[in-house]
Amino acid sequence: MEQTWQTDLYQDKHSFVWQLGQGVLELLNPQPGEQILDLGCGTGQLTQAISNRGATVIGLDADPTMIAEAQQNFPALSFSVADAREFTLLEPVDAIFSNATFHWVTDQEAVTRRLWAALKPGGRLAVEFGGKGNMAAVLAEIATARDTLGYGAAPESRWYFPAIGEYTSLLECHGFEVQFAHLFDRPTPLVGAAGLTNWLKMFAGQFWADLAPEQQQQLWRETERHAQAQLYQQGQWWADYRRIRVLATKP
Repeated sequence: MEQTWQTDLYQDKHSFVWQLGQGVLELLNPQPGEQILDLGCGTGQLTQAISNRGATVIGLDADPTMIAEAQQNFPALSFSVADAREFTLLEPVDAIFSNATFHWVTDQEAVTRRLWAALKPGGRLAVEFGGKGNMAAVLAEIATARDTLGYGAAPESRWYFPAIGEYTSLLECHGFEVQFAHLFDRPTPLVGAAGLTNWLKMFAGQFWADLAPEQQQQLWRETERHAQAQLYQQGQWWADYRRIRVLATKP
């Protein structure tokens, strides 16, 4: 799906995206001298963390603004613009890492074919992204707000939030051996009094892009009003994230 990224808003208000990627980074367990691909690298913070472990790493992302920001943030590293469904590498790598990316790509068959082709035999895949039920409360409140305001039904979500069985079966059908898979709740604090609205602006454009600017503002306010009882606690907005974390290997 097409997604417009505001890199300033991403880095200023949504740094949790990479800060909470430490768990899947530990699952990857990068080793000195390894060749590793960070697929969907964003603004490069986790790419740098992999490099700090002594691995040689390249960061790929489909968004040119993200890659430009990553290259500015970490000029010593290598970054390129590439689509997860179509990328190719000059030579296969020891491991592929991806955090908070795969839920943006509905054609996971194409992605999985590229993952297989990009890994050496014995290589490993460590990924984390939105799993089944991710942001269910927020999405329900967006739908309620649109209905309340008379804006019609929310567009059908174009995110990919699979159950464990769905995603691990996909990997196995393409030859991967799944070593670990976990679906877990990860309630995530959002920054500031406008935390939920900033999240909607940053990540949920598919649900308000059909509206005029004034209607968008109304939708964000109405979503906040409906969501407050469930998602605003002790002076803090929370996102009801659910994540799937997987480690697989290529025999």
